Amino acid sequence: MISDVLAEAKDKMHKSVDAAKEDFATVRTGRANPALFQKILVDYYGTPTPLGQLAGMNNPEARTLVITPYDKGALKEIERAIVNAPNLGANVGNDGTIVRATLPELTEERRREFVKIVRAKGEDAKVSIRNIRRKAKDDLDALKEVGDDEIARAEKELEAVTRTNIDAIDDALKKKEAELLEV
Repeated sequence: MISDVLAEAKDKMHKSVDAAKEDFATVRTGRANPALFQKILVDYYGTPTPLGQLAGMNNPEARTLVITPYDKGALKEIERAIVNAPNLGANVGNDGTIVRATLPELTEERRREFVKIVRAKGEDAKVSIRNIRRKAKDDLDALKEVGDDEIARAEKELEAVTRTNIDAIDDALKKKEAELLEV
């Protein structure tokens, strides 16, 4: 029983850390990276669809990304979604078959804004992990047929796992901040 609760909490916490790292990847640095565009939602025949499912992407130059839609009919919608994407500021153009997105050079002020955004995303991830810990602790407290010593031991292990995952988010956050502030 206790091992099931702890295993579930560990799994959910690892998924939260992975989601946070993916979230950090969507904040741009000085380079065009396909990960920045993967989660942009495009209105594809009335359904919000991630851009990564509608088009292939590659970056021939440092600040340019070429987006090749699988369906040429979605070209205008893809272009509109990229233009409207928050915190991207990409200059977009299409030649009828591909969309070319060029990211502007980052200013110091813009870099600072991105650091604030990344910190907020990191804090959200930490809150998620703390919520998982709280639910696991409640599940442990609800176990009636287990002794108090075993529950106390499990709670210590839960705290250690929580600390490890929060540290992993902090490390990823530090790396992303350094990457953003690098000129």
